[in-house]
Amino acid sequence: MDEIIEERPRAVLIGLFQGLKDEYDIEESMIELSELARAAGAEVAEIMIQNKAKIEAATYIGSGKVEEVKLMVEQTGSNMVIFNDELSGAQIRNLENLMDVKVIDRTALILDIFAIRAQTKTAKLQVELAQLRYRLPRLTGFGGQLSKQGGGIGTRGPGEQKLEIDRRRIQERVDEIRKQVKEVQKNRTVQRQLREKREVPIVALVGYTNAGKSSIMNQLIRMSTEGEEEKQVFEKDMLFATLDTSNRRIVLEDKKEFILTDTVGFVSKLPHSIVDAFKATLEEALSADLLIHVVDASNPHHPMQMEVTHHVLKELGASELPMMTVFNKIDLVEDRTALFGDGINISAKTGENFDHLLEYIKKSVFNSMVRATFLVPYSDGKTTSYLCENYQVDRMDHLEEGTLLELEVQEKDYNRLSQYLR
Repeated sequence: MDEIIEERPRAVLIGLFQGLKDEYDIEESMIELSELARAAGAEVAEIMIQNKAKIEAATYIGSGKVEEVKLMVEQTGSNMVIFNDELSGAQIRNLENLMDVKVIDRTALILDIFAIRAQTKTAKLQVELAQLRYRLPRLTGFGGQLSKQGGGIGTRGPGEQKLEIDRRRIQERVDEIRKQVKEVQKNRTVQRQLREKREVPIVALVGYTNAGKSSIMNQLIRMSTEGEEEKQVFEKDMLFATLDTSNRRIVLEDKKEFILTDTVGFVSKLPHSIVDAFKATLEEALSADLLIHVVDASNPHHPMQMEVTHHVLKELGASELPMMTVFNKIDLVEDRTALFGDGINISAKTGENFDHLLEYIKKSVFNSMVRATFLVPYSDGKTTSYLCENYQVDRMDHLEEGTLLELEVQEKDYNRLSQYLR
């Protein structure tokens, strides 16, 4: 039996430039679309940008341009056309019928990459939820007429019934996944409350996809006194390497500790269905004491990427949280004089300036620590042991009345042990 070899997708990419209406630079956006296509395993054969003020309802780009794209597909031997914007179900069907080739939009492409990258059960559930929500209004069939049972000639028969069943099954699965995601949310909320009860600060890494958030996390894990190899997270130079939240406890030499959170990366034109589906994951950022906005300093389009990150954080309601900007990958920046003054310049690869990063984190999240001197009687050895185990003791003297300890403590312990203050 002959082995069936799956044909590698070869794609023509189509972008629409609407002048002042465009939120992002079309050239940058198309470069990013190319990277997304390659990340999904497609070969980019050709890129076309159409200048058009108004979107065509039926075909998005207009019948004349459809013929042009069809010719381009034939000349390049492509088997797929990828649009830079989200298309309706009717537009996709019309385009596929006219060009006789598979048509997908940017959202479907991103969802495909997410499906490839998802590793954990939570990430897989969230990807499936986003895919189902995307597919539901795009079921091949009669579109809006389906909601009108018995709506006249052409709307009756088994075709309509089958699509209604498909819709119902999809909706049932959506509801089922939402329940499971809510359970995950509930568990995360409990874990977060326990951390808050212990008053352990939370620092969340946010930013554009492939900016190096996971690499920064691994470098900080190595600097932790508990930096075991198995605590390191997956890192790779590719889009959406991280789709789930990772939490790691970072313990510093002075026994101060914080929880470091790695989150899913953002991308321009990130569909609402994805942002909504991943809210359970991204909500970790909402409870952070400090956001570290990681920027790829070596990427020429990093100003646009910074704008996208700010936009998504605003959507999540996290834009008002304390945030510092970290420009990563400075080892790849040729002109070192052009490094950025409004943030910390680091290299997760070489570890350059990580001492500065750590100092900034300490100043930001441990600013409520109180300097105190306690005189603990020998009869309360438990308190002395607790302070020695949880804090760095700068001075300890054994006096006649008890143990004198000079150190920085959390406010709750300062108040709790106020009877021993000296």
